[in-house]
Amino acid sequence: MPLNIDNDLHRFRQIVKGRIRKDLKGFMSNGEMIGKQGKKVVSIPLPQIQIPRFRYGKNQGGVGQGEGDGKGQGPGEAGDKAGQHVLEVDVTYEELAEILGEELELPNIEPRGAKEISTSRDKYTGISKLGPESLRHSRRTFKEALKRQVAAGSYDPKSPRIIPVKEDKRYRSWKAKTEPQSAAVIVYMMDVSGSMGKEQKEIVRLEAFWIDTWLRHQYKNVETRFIIHDAVAKEVDRHTFFHTRESGGTLISSAYKLAMKIIDDEYSPSEWNIYPFHFSDGDNWSSSDTKACMELLKNDMLPKVNQFCYGQVDSEYGSGQFIKDLEANFTDTEFMRLSRIPDREGIMNSIKDFLGKGN
Repeated sequence: MPLNIDNDLHRFRQIVKGRIRKDLKGFMSNGEMIGKQGKKVVSIPLPQIQIPRFRYGKNQGGVGQGEGDGKGQGPGEAGDKAGQHVLEVDVTYEELAEILGEELELPNIEPRGAKEISTSRDKYTGISKLGPESLRHSRRTFKEALKRQVAAGSYDPKSPRIIPVKEDKRYRSWKAKTEPQSAAVIVYMMDVSGSMGKEQKEIVRLEAFWIDTWLRHQYKNVETRFIIHDAVAKEVDRHTFFHTRESGGTLISSAYKLAMKIIDDEYSPSEWNIYPFHFSDGDNWSSSDTKACMELLKNDMLPKVNQFCYGQVDSEYGSGQFIKDLEANFTDTEFMRLSRIPDREGIMNSIKDFLGKGN
């Protein structure tokens, strides 16, 4: 029975994955899903999966047999048709990342240089005469008891009974082993000037969720930092990043300067894989500040990061000029990725623009 249940559960999980893969573009633009995320899983609404309903009618015999009055207490009649239900299914971030990678054909990331940190892991290395009962090695204990009884002449092959005593017990022994693990930091930057409205911020929030999902699948240790900017940049927490309401002009260089300060102070390129993401509608206050941005990127940021990603979200108030300036100044570098995001439907293509090279 348990085997059948496991098989049924496996088939159901495959159905769920297939449905998510089929409608991935819709899920990527759906903010409702992100509102139901936990530490290890996210609840995904799947209205297309149908749950069968029982048909109630006359009993066919057995205990309780009888006609009854057939009167129900509510409107409508019972039937045997499948009902349309929104089924919420918990899916792990690992499963989501695998679906995302397969559907968008994302390559696995090769860590740049030796950016690794160490973690401690317990590893069983041998057998000991002392230890907790939870680590008792049954086969070795049985073997020691058998050897003792044979040596003492108390073992009867015709009526074999092996009874371990304290001296026979053997336990698995272990020691902590230090292993290197790749570490990454994601630095999100977003323009929150007046031209970046609620919808533009929601697009950034959705895209950041999928970026996080993929990079956490690639690296065991991931940290995230958040910077908002108009004419001045400041570091904030995740909630403030996606919900703040600001206005005023835009000096993009202020965000890049703050990002570089965080990286230089806390994330050595020799130990960390560094991923800055900047989202804006393409407006900058002046051509002189744009020139300052290009110099910051070329001389300070790009030499230290795995790749720099700029996503330009369409806004009816934004000029869209900044991505053109980046395209003109960085035509040959492999460490920069640019993406235009017209609306929520463009999130899938933008993710592939950013992560499709495996840097």
